[in-house]
Order: sequence, then C-alpha cells, then structure tokens
Amino acid sequence: MEKQLKAVSDANRLKLLACLKQGEVCVCDLVDVLQVSQPAVSQQLRKLKEAGIILERKKGTWKHYRLHEEQSTYIQAIIDELEPISYLHCGPTCSSEEGAQ
Repeated sequence: MEKQLKAVSDANRLKLLACLKQGEVCVCDLVDVLQVSQPAVSQQLRKLKEAGIILERKKGTWKHYRLHEEQSTYIQAIIDELEPISYLHCGPTCSSEEGAQ
C-alpha cells in the first residue's frame, strides 16, 4: 500500500495516469504531455510500474503503457477522480527503429 500511495503522490505521475485512462499510450506521447525528457518520463513510469499500477509492452524500440486491469480500491478511486488528459498520438513513428525507449 505504501509503495502505491507514494507512486501516486507526484503531480507528474498523476498526469501520466490521467493519460492512461484513455487506453494504452506510447512513451513518446507522454514525453509531449509532461514536456520533459524521455528518460525523465521513463523514471516516472518505472515507479508506477513497480507499484503494480501500470503495465508495459514493448513495440519496436518504444514502450507502450496501460493501466493494470485490477487496481486496489484506493488506487482505483484516485484514478477515477482524474480528468482524462488528451494528447497527440505519435502514430507509426513510435514503432520506428530510430526512436529510443
């Protein structure tokens, strides 16, 4: 419980969760949402993944993230309260070999 609550106690991680409410998202889209470097986004995502809140799937050199289907009651309540954040989809470029995870 402590790890999960710490994971959702950061404004940037809450923004990431708000994006993920709409389904699976490529890390390149999340970089645009947070306006920080890709490694910084990956660090935030790693904390959510380690807490069991999100899952990742690799596609080419990019990783795609989605909410775990089964959340604890308190984490689901937090996610439910978040307003979804719209983002521009990177399209087919996220599966290119030029991108970095």
